[in-house]
Amino acid sequence: MRGARSAKWVAGAIGVALVASACGSGDDNGSSDEGGSGGGGGGVFTVDSGEPQNPLIPTDTNEQYGALVIDNVFANLVNFDDDGGLVYTAAESIEANDDATEWTVTLKDGWTFHDGEAVTAESYVNAWNWAANISNNQKNSYWFQEIEGYDEVHPEEGDATAEEMSGLEVVDELTFTIKLTDTVSYFNYKLGYNPFTPLPSSFYDDPEAFGEAPIGNGAYKLASWERERKITLEAYEDYQGDNKAQNDGVELVTYTNLNAAYQDLLSGSLDVIRQVDAQNLPVFQDDLGDRAISQPYMANQTIVPVFYSETWEDIDPQVLQGLSMAIDRETIVNTVMNNSVTVATGFVAPGAMGHEENAGGEVMQYDPEKAKELIEDAGGVPGNEISIQYNSDGGHEPWVTAVCNSIRQATDVECTGDAKPDFQTDLNSRDAKEVKSMYRGGWIADYPLNVAFMKELYGTGSSANTGFFSNEEVDQLFADGDSAASLEETVAAYAEAEKALFEYMPAIPLWHQGVNGGYSENVENVRFDVTGQPILTEVTVN
Repeated sequence: MRGARSAKWVAGAIGVALVASACGSGDDNGSSDEGGSGGGGGGVFTVDSGEPQNPLIPTDTNEQYGALVIDNVFANLVNFDDDGGLVYTAAESIEANDDATEWTVTLKDGWTFHDGEAVTAESYVNAWNWAANISNNQKNSYWFQEIEGYDEVHPEEGDATAEEMSGLEVVDELTFTIKLTDTVSYFNYKLGYNPFTPLPSSFYDDPEAFGEAPIGNGAYKLASWERERKITLEAYEDYQGDNKAQNDGVELVTYTNLNAAYQDLLSGSLDVIRQVDAQNLPVFQDDLGDRAISQPYMANQTIVPVFYSETWEDIDPQVLQGLSMAIDRETIVNTVMNNSVTVATGFVAPGAMGHEENAGGEVMQYDPEKAKELIEDAGGVPGNEISIQYNSDGGHEPWVTAVCNSIRQATDVECTGDAKPDFQTDLNSRDAKEVKSMYRGGWIADYPLNVAFMKELYGTGSSANTGFFSNEEVDQLFADGDSAASLEETVAAYAEAEKALFEYMPAIPLWHQGVNGGYSENVENVRFDVTGQPILTEVTVN
């Protein structure tokens, strides 16, 4: 996602905004210590970012800060173009049998890891087997569940009974096969997500140390990680992909305040900002001129109830439907958000295959009278109060306040914001089941299909389902979509599943994100992909 870079939680309010802080923008802006390692004019540039939640292992990363590193240090088998089409990256070909239960992956020759080790079929198979094993406790192990033998290395209860998934087989140095338990017509799309990257043999010597200094096969190698300050990437001169870096490297600078990042951009101390803060949205296009970037991408913002809480554990979905109808999205987007996002009418963002306008029908329309009626008829909100958890470093407070005011005025349900100091604290709270009521969920699709806005978030047991929603009917609809005979039938089946989501309300969609960023006079050729991430390899330094 990212191209389709990895699906991930996003930190910022107005378009996947990455948080940033007044840590400054690096010591070597615009110059390189070693020079000449990129494929273009050279030079190092800076981008605003934040501190990754976990060690930098592809299968343990599902938030935006870590994903930006993983997506550039590792290369996927496939990526996606601006229209969502498949683009082969490390793969020469990916072919399915007639019923899409077996896939054959052929790799491009000549690829190496940053330590010089050759990338082979075994590099992928070993990495996936390690990640799937329950003893390794990887957040993204769920992504391998469709492969034969996953249930043996990752049983629902107890220890693994096998070391390897039986569905993976190395054919030769550049070829391996993947046998699935059932038809998955879009499995080649899933291979564009970073859990499916390879690992070098050195990883297994010390996975913990590797997470601090990962060795990948991507366009950049990790040069240093200065905690809470910056991560420095250097262009890998032996990279074999078509998207070779047109610069010498990039510094991902940690910020904790978006306005500080914007002021650094204006002064030339920061080169690329991925999201302008709310207070500067009205002026950033005038400030930056042609260097301002405003575009939609495949991401959304939701409010997610936690179904382990006393409030929501046995709630009638009609209550959540009423809360949805109590939110005046149009007014909030026009005023608080300065039209930097688009009002959602469903769970799936525009641009994803299978997006349907007005999928949520009246549940997504502002109707305060009907909202109050639905909530009261269903027995009301327990305790007549809710809270929305959010990270205070991402610019969310204004819209959280506006949403709460809208709910309170329409329904008399008390609503307050529950601020956490930073994105990492927010994520850790979700993982630990410590959210009191609801949390704000910002999500970027892993691949450009409607599936990516549903199964990963609302399927029972999925790694990103930190609201712990579980519904047998919804799970079955997802399974039906996965086993459909063609991609088109899969997308159509998930469109039906989206309608069911509005019956059970695992979350309340608010709006779809947009990039509202820009760049300094120090750089050119700055572009953002369909997941709202800057395409680092294309940036040139003046």
